[in-house]
Amino acid sequence: MTSGDLTRATNLLDSVILADGHNDLPWELREQAGPNPVDAAAGLDLTVRQPGLHTDFPKLAEGKLGLQFWSVYVPCQFEGDSAVTAVLEQVEVVHQLAQRYPDRLRLVDTADEAEAAFADGRIASLLGAEGGHCIAESLGVLRILRRLGVRYLTLTHNLNTTWADSGTDEPAHGGLTDFGREVVREMNRIGMLVDLSHVAASTMRAALEVTSAPVIFSHSSCRAVNDHPRNIPDDVLAQLPGNGGVAMVTFVPAFISAAVTAWDDRLRNAMAEAGQDFRDLGQRTRFTETWDAPPKPKATVEDVVAHVEHAREVAGIDHIGLGGDYDGVGTLPEGLEDVSKYPVLFAALLERGWSDEDCAKLAGRNTLRVLRDTDLTR
Repeated sequence: MTSGDLTRATNLLDSVILADGHNDLPWELREQAGPNPVDAAAGLDLTVRQPGLHTDFPKLAEGKLGLQFWSVYVPCQFEGDSAVTAVLEQVEVVHQLAQRYPDRLRLVDTADEAEAAFADGRIASLLGAEGGHCIAESLGVLRILRRLGVRYLTLTHNLNTTWADSGTDEPAHGGLTDFGREVVREMNRIGMLVDLSHVAASTMRAALEVTSAPVIFSHSSCRAVNDHPRNIPDDVLAQLPGNGGVAMVTFVPAFISAAVTAWDDRLRNAMAEAGQDFRDLGQRTRFTETWDAPPKPKATVEDVVAHVEHAREVAGIDHIGLGGDYDGVGTLPEGLEDVSKYPVLFAALLERGWSDEDCAKLAGRNTLRVLRDTDLTR
């Protein structure tokens, strides 16, 4: 790409909201400072560049981010009451961050509030709960999370819940159970977005049959481009125009690059031989540190572009967005190493002939539309 493309991309992102569907900074802060939300939010000064993080305010400013769904993630190892406690702690981390950095972040709940925050030079901050196990099979907990500002729930994480199948676990429910369908209907009623990242294809299809509101994929890419269970099949992408939803293409190397997926498959097999579970992110990190294997391949900006363009072809330009998964993975593609690099992706798209209007839709207009379409009275 040329310097002219990068300048044009940067200027474009100054004028339109750049929305990202998924950032795991709250959990990374917990990992560094412990579960107390006050300690987690205060552990690092995010106003200065933090080499150990993908996300800090200098990088966010360079990346031109205008709207962020902060993930309030709970690992599958938390169950029942402990999962509810953990998700509430993570919600409070985001509230603490907004309180600590009021000149940088503003908690919002609606599309209008997000646009007002952007106009005031703040990052519009919303919450997304990652992992349906965090509601502990309680619609009451689901409603409480919505009252606390959670705008989406990812129906599963890496393991099945008792009511929904995950894409990285053995099928148990044929998609959604009766209670799972009830969860989707209740989310529609209270204005909480149904997030179909992480779920099995059968769960995607079942949720699309049940939902009366647009769905999102907060951080998933295209299965036709790279056959990974975390990606979206074409038949599901093709349903998004009728549903009104948005597929937010992710940057996770293992999801977008066939070479990285193959390396991960070797790692999964090695862990299985050692009696460990690849789906447990803590076990995976520890095992990889001592695993004797060739270096992990690198994904690239071009890999992301391939998924974005395929999603546009199948779902249409009005039904795509971005969900980088920064601070949720160890490495990102070359050229997209941290949140400062969003303009690089848009420069690559402009170089390929994308119009400013199409880039604006990908950047945030589509996500804002879905948010507005689900802005309901709680």
